[in-house]
Amino acid sequence: MTNPAWTPLFAHGTRLETTPLGVLLKDEQRNQRLRHSLGGCLIDFSRQHVDLETLQSLAKLTRESGVYALRDALFSEQNINLSEDRAVLHPALRDGIEGLSSERAEAIAVTRDRLYALAESLRCGSWRGCTGKAIEDVVHIGIGGSHLGPELLVRALEGYQDSHLRFHFVANIDAGDLSAALRHLNPETTLFIVVSKSFGTLETQVNAASARSWFLERTGDVNALAQHFIGITAKVDAAQEFGIPQQNIYPLWDWVGGRFSLWSAVGLPVLLAIGPDHFDALLRGARTVDRHFLQTSDLDNLPALKAALAFWNFNILGCTSLAILCYDERLALLPDYLQQLEMESNGKSVDRHGNLIDYPTMPILWGGTGCNGQHAYHQLLHQGTSAYAADFVLVGADEHQYAEHHRWLNANAIAQGQAMAMGFVPQGSGEEHRRVSGGHPSTTIILDQLGPQEMGALLAIYEHKVLSLGALWDINSFDQWGVELGKNLARPIFAQLEDVTEPDNQDQATGALIKHLQKVRQ
Repeated sequence: MTNPAWTPLFAHGTRLETTPLGVLLKDEQRNQRLRHSLGGCLIDFSRQHVDLETLQSLAKLTRESGVYALRDALFSEQNINLSEDRAVLHPALRDGIEGLSSERAEAIAVTRDRLYALAESLRCGSWRGCTGKAIEDVVHIGIGGSHLGPELLVRALEGYQDSHLRFHFVANIDAGDLSAALRHLNPETTLFIVVSKSFGTLETQVNAASARSWFLERTGDVNALAQHFIGITAKVDAAQEFGIPQQNIYPLWDWVGGRFSLWSAVGLPVLLAIGPDHFDALLRGARTVDRHFLQTSDLDNLPALKAALAFWNFNILGCTSLAILCYDERLALLPDYLQQLEMESNGKSVDRHGNLIDYPTMPILWGGTGCNGQHAYHQLLHQGTSAYAADFVLVGADEHQYAEHHRWLNANAIAQGQAMAMGFVPQGSGEEHRRVSGGHPSTTIILDQLGPQEMGALLAIYEHKVLSLGALWDINSFDQWGVELGKNLARPIFAQLEDVTEPDNQDQATGALIKHLQKVRQ
C-alpha cells in the first residue's frame, strides 16, 4: 500500500524504466541541476535515475507533504516530537536558530563557556589528577548517539588534533570493550567522561560503575573522583549520587535527542582533540547548512532534495538498502554514525499521530570503506539481483605524503559509481558471466578537505535529510520507542541467568536458552 499522493511518481518510475542512466547523463541541463555545493562539500546527484520532469514532481510532493512546514516548526521552537511533547532544537547548539528564546540561548552560552574553559585546562595541563599529575588519557563512556558522533569526529579530524591527550571510547556492555580501554592506563592520569541523558542507560551505567571500581581499587580515595570523572546528563542528582561533583556535570536538555547531540557537551572529546577554534569551525559548517535549509526551497534546498531522492529510490524504485561507501579511512565510522542517525530516526511503522501505516519506511543503511569493499561486497553490488542506492563520500584535497595513493583512491571511487550507473555489456559470445547490469542510482559527495567545517556541513545535511524524510513518510523522526522493548525484556532475563530455578514465565525458546546458559555457567 502507498500514499495516494505518490501515484504520479509511480508513473514517472514506469516511464523511466526503459531509459538507461547513460541516456539521462547526456542531458547537461539536468546534470547541472543535480550538482550542488554547500559548506565545502560538492554533492553530485547526476547519477540518480531521475529527469527534470521527475524532479519537479518530487519538489511538488515535498511541498505538499509538509517538509517545509515541519522545518519551520523546528526553527520556531515548536514541539515537533509529538509522542514526547518536546521541541527538537539541535541546530540551536550551533547558533543555527535565530530568535531562540532567551532562556535556552543563555543555557547554551553558559554551557559552552564552561566547556571551553574545561577544555583549555585539560589541554594545557592545568587540570591535575589526584596526585598532581596532568591528564594524559580520556575515556569516553556512552552508547549510541552519545558515543558514535564523538568517536567519528575524533578519528576523522585526527589531522587537526593538537593536544597531548589520548582518547578511548567505550560503548558495548561486553567487558572486553572496557578492559581493552583500561589495560595500559594509569588512574592518576586518566579522566572519564560519562555521557547519558538519563544517567541510567544500562550499558553506560554498568561500564561507568566498573570504571569507577577500577579507579577506586587503584587509588583508594573516593574524594579523588572529583578530579577524574566528568558527567554529561540531564539527571544531575543521579550523577552526583554516582560521585561526580556538580561542578563537573554538564547538561543535556530534553530538546536534544542523543543522535543529534554531537554539537552539545557530548562533543567534549572533539573539543579536547581539536581545540576551540576548530570546534567553532565544525559548528560554523553545520550552521551554514541550517541557514541554507531554512532559507531555500524545492530543488535548491539540498537536504530536502537529498531526502526526496532517497524517497524516490526506496518507495518508487524499490531500492531496499543504502550503501555508504567512504573512500577515506578516516571516515570508516561514518556508516555506523549514519546507521544510528537515520535508522533509529525513521525506522517507524506508525504515523506522527500514532496510527499504523501500510507503506514501508527507511531502507537498510550499511557501508564500509573503499577500496576494501571492492574486493568483498561490491561483487554483489555489481552483479547481484538486489536493488540498492549508494552514497560515495570522498575527499578532494591530498593531505598525505603519498599522492599516488590518494589519486588511486579517488579514481576508484569515481569508477565504482560509473560502473554502478553504466554497467558493462560483453561483446563476445559465451561471456555473459562478465555482464554488469548497471542502472543503480548513486550520489557522489566530495569534501574539499577533511576539515571541521566540511564535516560539520556533511553531518548537518544528513540531519536535515532525516527530518525531511520523516515528513515525506508522515512519521516522527525524533523518538525511538522501539529501542526500549529489548532493554525491558533483558532485565528479568539477567536475573534468571544468575538463578538456577526454572524460567517458567518465559516463552519456550527464551526459556530453553536461559536454561542452557545456566547449565554452562555451572
